[in-house]
Amino acid sequence: MQTERAIHTININKAYLKYIASLLLFGSNGIIASYIALSSYEIVFTRTLIGSLFLALVFILSKQKAQFFLNKSHLLYLTISGVAMGASWMFLYEAYARIGVSIATLAYYCGPVIIMILSPLLFKEKMTGTKLLGFLAVLVGMLCVTGQLSRESNSFGLIYGILAAVTYAIMVISNKKAASITGIANSMWQLMISFITVGIFILLKQGFTFHMTSESLIPILILGIVNTGIGCYLYFSSIGTLPVQSVAICGYLEPLSALTFSAVLLGEKLSFVQIVGALLILGGAAFGELFRQKKLI
Repeated sequence: MQTERAIHTININKAYLKYIASLLLFGSNGIIASYIALSSYEIVFTRTLIGSLFLALVFILSKQKAQFFLNKSHLLYLTISGVAMGASWMFLYEAYARIGVSIATLAYYCGPVIIMILSPLLFKEKMTGTKLLGFLAVLVGMLCVTGQLSRESNSFGLIYGILAAVTYAIMVISNKKAASITGIANSMWQLMISFITVGIFILLKQGFTFHMTSESLIPILILGIVNTGIGCYLYFSSIGTLPVQSVAICGYLEPLSALTFSAVLLGEKLSFVQIVGALLILGGAAFGELFRQKKLI
């Protein structure tokens, strides 16, 4: 009995380490992207290509069976989720380039609040005062963060950040509808569809003509293999073992780490009002999400 408990504790600790490592990797995406001399959609194209190839290799080596087509409706939802993921990443990386990693990250993390507001319609969850309070906190936070931006130079960047949040919400909602496809199979299919989506966009826009410098090669490989491939593997191999509330609480380490990395490594500074806005955005989103998870449990 004690041996079983010890093994269970070790497995839980390993899962926590994997999950936290994946969140830190995801939080550094914008930093690595700043060293790549490609457009936002070209970065996402190379990232999804390398990441999907890596996960496909892991899937084959682990000798898992491809059961995507057993439930066609779930496969359709997961395909929609993959398209939304590709669009969301393109919007997000364009926002990184225009308004910086910190502000773009905060705009992106309005996505969970959009899901929270839509959940009564989509998942028959009850709308509560707590959810509305969290939503209002995020709205006030966005006003604090964006109120001091230069409207002329950053308005499009902010729009891209909001579009990234909207498509993020579509991605998560569609993924929830594909309940029978989980784990590495889920992330691999999403990345493959994202890659195809971005590839079609690039083909229609410019054709497959990339002007890659030698300085960008290493950051691209890190972003594709480490941050996307290994990051997704660590993420999806750990969340199934951890408690739901722990996943929700620790999940906000990703935006917090992104803000920290952008301040330390890129020298991006937030004003006092913007810091208050950041706390309202992340706090409001976390408050509403944790309350929802508690009710579900």
